[in-house]
Amino acid sequence: MNKIITRKTFLTKCAACVVAAGLATFALAGCGGSQDAAESTSAGSGQDAAEPASTGGDDKVIKVGASPTPHAEILRAVQEDLAAKGYTLEVTEYNDYILPNTALQNGELDANYFQHITYLNDFNEENGTDLASAAEIHFEPFGLYSNKVQNAADVPDGATVAVPNDTTNEARALLLLEQEGLIKLKEGAGITATILDIEENPKNLNIQEVEAAQVPRTLDEVDLAAINGNYALNAGLNVADAIATEASEGEAAKAYANVVAVKTGNESSEKTKALVEALQSPQVKQFIEETFSGAVVPVF
Repeated sequence: MNKIITRKTFLTKCAACVVAAGLATFALAGCGGSQDAAESTSAGSGQDAAEPASTGGDDKVIKVGASPTPHAEILRAVQEDLAAKGYTLEVTEYNDYILPNTALQNGELDANYFQHITYLNDFNEENGTDLASAAEIHFEPFGLYSNKVQNAADVPDGATVAVPNDTTNEARALLLLEQEGLIKLKEGAGITATILDIEENPKNLNIQEVEAAQVPRTLDEVDLAAINGNYALNAGLNVADAIATEASEGEAAKAYANVVAVKTGNESSEKTKALVEALQSPQVKQFIEETFSGAVVPVF
């Protein structure tokens, strides 16, 4: 009989998240509507980017929301390029997966760069938002990490496994567990799989759903954790140390390519085109490959 903890409702509409009591001390920006949800930086405030070649009010300021790692790092790598073209890039960092989309929908941002296309589509469906992908930039291989076992074969019976609790990333974690032979999902579950789709659980894994940003914090408490690439980087985890990762080619890379998102209708605006052109440059490709050592893979 499967040991499964039932999915908790994830209240995205109010930009709040429910965190397991044992993790309550972790001050995650974005949970509970904290005023510390975002941290702003810009080309004109302590960054090394050059001054814009010309100014034109808001038309020359590109406001982008991003996760701190790797997205904000990649964005800062193009600040000088954009400045040379007359644009000031302002980067606002978010530590959750909700507020950057609500801020984009509300017109507080021109774009955001933190999520994969499957999450974006799911967010639109669940929240009635009108956001679209302007370009695919990179893929972050999802990984299984552990402080207790060296490989999937060593995972003990009754092991506790932490997985993200949002719809798309939980499915991704479950598919990776299936890839490693730890569970079997119902046929056709695919990228919409939930723990209710687990058909076989031979090791009686105790699967715990945790807010995605907090999964790395559980490593000392669980036997195995399925962690998003950006949160693994934030936690100082090396993808080479993962028990298993998704292949950088094939279904996962297509379904989980990280995108520049904008409001529908702005995909071809001058700001969007300038941002995308800067991010899809050979220099950025080289920066990603040299900086992240396989934890981030360019897809352009």
